[in-house]
Amino acid sequence: MFNMAETWSPQEDGLCQILQLLKESQSPDNATQRAVQQKLEELNKYPDFNNYLIFVLTKLTSEDEPTRSLSGLILKNNVRAHFHKFPAPVADFIRSECLSAIGDPSPLIRATVGILITTISSRGELANWPELLPKLCQMLDSQDYNVCEGSFGALQKICEDSSEILDSDALNRPLNILIPKFLQFFQHSSSKIRSHALACVNQFIMSRTQALMIHIDAFLQGLMHLAADDDAEVRKNVCRALVMLLDVRMDRLVPHMHNIIEYMLGRTQDGNETVALEACEFWLSLADQPICKEVLSPHLAKLVPVLVKGMRYSEIDIILLKGDVEEDEMIPDREQDIRPRFHKSRTHTLHRDGAESGRPANADGEIPEDEEDLEEGDEDDGMDSDSALSDWNLRKCSAAALDVLANVFKDDLLPVLLPILKETLFHADWEIKESGILALGAIAEGCMTGMVAHLPELVPFLINCLSEKKALVRAITCWTLSRYAHWVVGQPHDQYLKPLMTELLKRILDGNKRVQEAACSAFATLEEEACTELVPYLGFILETLVYAFSKYQHKNLLILYDAIGTLADSVGHHLNKPDYINLLMPPLITKWNVLKDEDKDLFPLLECLSSVATALQSGFLPYCEPVFRRCISLVEQTLNQHIASMQQPDQFEAPDKDFMIVALDLLSGLTEGLGGHIERLIVASNIMQLLYQSMQDPMPEVRQSSFALLGDLTKACFQHVLSCLPEFLPILGQNLNPEFISVCNNATWAIGEIAVKLGNEMHNYIPLFLNQLIAIINRPNTPKTLLENTAITLGRLGFVCPHDVAPHLQQFAQRWCMSLRNIRDNEEKDSAFRGMCNMIAVNPGGIVHDFIFFCDAVASWVSPRPDLKEQFVKILQGFKSQVGEEGWKRFTDQFPPPLRERMSQQYGV
Repeated sequence: MFNMAETWSPQEDGLCQILQLLKESQSPDNATQRAVQQKLEELNKYPDFNNYLIFVLTKLTSEDEPTRSLSGLILKNNVRAHFHKFPAPVADFIRSECLSAIGDPSPLIRATVGILITTISSRGELANWPELLPKLCQMLDSQDYNVCEGSFGALQKICEDSSEILDSDALNRPLNILIPKFLQFFQHSSSKIRSHALACVNQFIMSRTQALMIHIDAFLQGLMHLAADDDAEVRKNVCRALVMLLDVRMDRLVPHMHNIIEYMLGRTQDGNETVALEACEFWLSLADQPICKEVLSPHLAKLVPVLVKGMRYSEIDIILLKGDVEEDEMIPDREQDIRPRFHKSRTHTLHRDGAESGRPANADGEIPEDEEDLEEGDEDDGMDSDSALSDWNLRKCSAAALDVLANVFKDDLLPVLLPILKETLFHADWEIKESGILALGAIAEGCMTGMVAHLPELVPFLINCLSEKKALVRAITCWTLSRYAHWVVGQPHDQYLKPLMTELLKRILDGNKRVQEAACSAFATLEEEACTELVPYLGFILETLVYAFSKYQHKNLLILYDAIGTLADSVGHHLNKPDYINLLMPPLITKWNVLKDEDKDLFPLLECLSSVATALQSGFLPYCEPVFRRCISLVEQTLNQHIASMQQPDQFEAPDKDFMIVALDLLSGLTEGLGGHIERLIVASNIMQLLYQSMQDPMPEVRQSSFALLGDLTKACFQHVLSCLPEFLPILGQNLNPEFISVCNNATWAIGEIAVKLGNEMHNYIPLFLNQLIAIINRPNTPKTLLENTAITLGRLGFVCPHDVAPHLQQFAQRWCMSLRNIRDNEEKDSAFRGMCNMIAVNPGGIVHDFIFFCDAVASWVSPRPDLKEQFVKILQGFKSQVGEEGWKRFTDQFPPPLRERMSQQYGV
């Protein structure tokens, strides 16, 4: 046991030992680092080890500041991990030392003490440290600058980390005192203090904290006072406040809107880029406000040139992006430059137009990536790596702002923008020309109608720019062209599509890695737009993509997989030709054989193979066995590792479930592509047992992919699913929770597929699902895909067991008809409508109230099969004879004219 907190003092040898450890922990050597970690864990067993750490931080002025600060950060980690286990005297000692050292002369030590204080507070300890806030608040009034600044630094961190509890009754609402106090410091002579005060108040804007709302006018006056502050950090916080107030207190900003816009225009051009970036966010937020068009119209002529100018690469950007290095394809990628890619689990949608491809960033046409992650931030503290080019910068924000404003103003933006584009696109300076090409891409969505007239001239100009000398110009041109791909595909092929494709394929083989990446992403977008229009050029496309395999470094290989997967999704079975298969499969299988089971590069490769297998159908047969076996093994390994880590968490790490998810999705792709051919593989495997486990996994994405596979297996080889249904169907019933949209969606779809195969034996299982499905279809704001799948499944249950479902018809008929009127004719829609007809036959009264909706849904069919059409006619004629000519006329008079016309043309009623 050790002395009470007041009398504690360190032992000399203990102190030496800890200082030695702190010195060693600054060594770059990995072995030393590991030894230090081990030593720290041992020392944590001594109750007063943490007393030594706080002592070094706050008292040991003989040591250098970095060592003292490090001691505080180790203590912070201990507090975070097990403060609740600290003996009371230790906890008290640490708290009192923190408060006495808050005004340390060294900014680094003050900041470390502040971090320590907020870490203790955010461990739910604010309530156990009642003197903290009053003490900090009182120290704000100290004449000693260091004490005032240290207290403010700590308060700012507490406001950031514990804003919710500060605004609760738990602590007796301290904000009622703190916020007016913070507002007083807006006038302080030190810019650092002004900045802290404003940052503290800013934490409470988005939550509309009452204590701030009652002082909103004083706050706005304070902001006006700080608007022209000479300190960049203060100006940044003013801009941040105004951006948030747009969302929260627009009513208070409207009277000053003209001046605020003028102010923000100036700040968007601030000499300090972090201020300019913060100000530029204002335009993004304003675009979301209904008032945007009205208040911004008078300023457009000033704003647009500012945004286009903000889109230029700065000199620093160009240095960091190695913009002067034209050829770098031989230089291997650094591992830290490769962003983690997240697999997008398979979701069953009704119009499967490449719905499953998990596209990488920027393939969907958002502002393109152009910054390397030069600093991996400390995940734990969510650090913004300000020292390098962080992801979000003025260039991207300006481009995003132009994009959203184009969506607000549509073609009204063009009179202002076109003259600027004329000047920038043809400028001799490549940086300016590049920003013009980016601007042209940014407005594509919003101003498309007005741009159409200019595209016959602009698209050939852009295709020409793909051969520019500067790599950064070639890269942005790829992106901008992809934004106009939809228009290109709609024109005669020889005019634009062929030249665009030829040049993009050359860029896929560019000598510059950034251009390769941009071209691959742009080509994936073109594939999605063109779909089967690409079939005539498949040989040419595949030769290029396969050649890229031998050229690409690590990062771009991952994007190449995506381009190949998207191609397969887009052209489907047209890929199933021996020549194409012989070109494409060998390099994919070579990669497949090289990668180890624990290599994350398997994700994009498995996704790609999933699309290829689905497209090749029987053409994939020669490759399917090893692929199938490995997927089964990946699922099995992951499940076993999961069980081991649950049973013995200290010995086994939890697995990365993505391996299992991607493997399940590839098994779905194989099953969908190979159909009945998959059966011999199923028989020889334990897939059903694994599926039983994975369907009950705690992770929603695993369940989502499991249900997709179950649905595909049901379609391909039902006899192997059949014996498992008593175990499987209750699990499906438990997953009809619309809070997990994709899980619910796939479970619903699988139930429908099983119903069609099982027929009237589904009768015993219907109580497991019916009420939940009816609740989902009637739920407000249910996403479209889930509504459609729910309607299909209700229809299919009605098809096989009309007597069980028809009595409930009135509860869902209207929503059912509305959900299915917009989907194309297909097998699923066919079986669902047959189900509706069966239910109406059993319970005609159930549709009477919603008959107009039924007519509308029937009219959505382009060409129903003859026997289904016959059922429609029978129901329509039956209803007509029931109400008589007069009643029918009154009824059809409510129809919109197109519906009336269609009904009489198609069904003679």
